[in-house]
Amino acid sequence: MTTVKIKGMTCNHCVMAVKKALSGIEGIRNVEVDLTAGTATFVEEKPISRETIKEAIERTGYEVA
Repeated sequence: MTTVKIKGMTCNHCVMAVKKALSGIEGIRNVEVDLTAGTATFVEEKPISRETIKEAIERTGYEVA
């Protein structure tokens, strides 16, 4: 499991946007986003670059901490 800290999420819409963005990356599955903790946790089926993950999150309007 990989965990990424995310800044800027304030509501359930934010959670769904981040979850959708991460789920859209080939090789990532079982995405869980925790609004209270400000984290996203997921399984990488193959190595995914941190930059790819960061870009997907930032495209939704949030920041990787």
